[in-house]
Amino acid sequence: MSETEPKKRGFFSRLFGRDEEAAKPAQTPEAVVEQAPEPVEELKPEGEEGVAPPAAKPEAPVVGTPAPEPLALPASVESAPLPVEPEPEPEVAVAPQPEPAVIPEPAPAPVQPKRSWWRRLTEGLSRTSSALTTGITDLFTKRKLDAGTLEDLEDILIQADLGLATSARIAKAVGEGRYDKQIDPSEVKAILAREVETILTPVAHPLAIDATKKPFVVLMVGVNGSGKTTTIGKLAAKFRAEGKSVMLAAGDTFRAAAIEQLRVWGERTGAEVVFGQQGADAAGLAFEALQKAKANGTDVLLVDTAGRLQNKQGLMDELAKVVRVIRKQDASAPHAALLVLDATVGQNAISQVEAFRETAGVTGLVMTKLDGTARGGILVALAAQFGLPVHFIGVGEGVEDLEPFSARDFARAVAGLGEVA
Repeated sequence: MSETEPKKRGFFSRLFGRDEEAAKPAQTPEAVVEQAPEPVEELKPEGEEGVAPPAAKPEAPVVGTPAPEPLALPASVESAPLPVEPEPEPEVAVAPQPEPAVIPEPAPAPVQPKRSWWRRLTEGLSRTSSALTTGITDLFTKRKLDAGTLEDLEDILIQADLGLATSARIAKAVGEGRYDKQIDPSEVKAILAREVETILTPVAHPLAIDATKKPFVVLMVGVNGSGKTTTIGKLAAKFRAEGKSVMLAAGDTFRAAAIEQLRVWGERTGAEVVFGQQGADAAGLAFEALQKAKANGTDVLLVDTAGRLQNKQGLMDELAKVVRVIRKQDASAPHAALLVLDATVGQNAISQVEAFRETAGVTGLVMTKLDGTARGGILVALAAQFGLPVHFIGVGEGVEDLEPFSARDFARAVAGLGEVA
């Protein structure tokens, strides 16, 4: 046999042998793609052409383990590009968010106890009483009573607008039986309270609503700034609280603000409001309001009027016209004509009473703004001079700060004395 001839495989070699391709281990698709087969050079023996190279000796198979079938890859996989893993996104530093601030809930406002009328009265009259009591204390401390002392006392009372006659009366009462004697300031205050109460008692009358007159017509008059429209609203609230039906007539047609103010009071109190345009005829509006109040069976009709100075005759004539028109429907109306006085005007209140009583037939007084002056003694001077009923006094802005007038409470508050048990 020639050396160049391939050796024949033995029987066992042919029995346990397998094809080269089958003997190769199975490859994954990635390995197939990544590892391309290297070209194998064709070996030719020297001096001879066309002789097949000797077959490579197959590896010994593992006995008992079946050889896997070669994996056939589709053409699309063989030509597919290698998958590229996406680059990880760069991490973005996030600043830590501060925790939201915890806002504590506001503590509930403490419930203020309702002040008694006596406390509101004394606080409202504090300016007047302070001026009086301080002057009395300074005057009578370590000083005997003589003619000069009584003159000084009279001056203190006049400065509080108690009036000449009232001041002289109180000074005389203090001097009786006390000349050349030491007198305690507290004793002088007690005499002051007693004399003031004596003067005010005859005029301290509440406003009585006659239920047989429907409506009971109340005409409200006063100068600009006296608090007339606000007083109407407060009275409406009081009458409504008593269970009475109320109608308001916005007769101050010169001020648009007065019309709107009265409408607001009507909404608050549940009272019907009759109003017109600014500049409308006040007498005609009062006539219309009275017609409606009669038709509705209203208990109380409160008629507002424009504020006017007592020395302006033309304006006072317009007020007189309102009264005449009301009386065309009801000869007894208005059943009450209340003059609202601002305590801060002092002695000027006397001329106001004189003028409005003549024009509108004033039947009673309402004194407001006693909390804003040290001249609250003017109420005593008015009572002594005119004797008109004082129905209400006001010592603040609230509805509860307008109350029926009490002679004893007023006198003791002015003199700086405590409440009577």
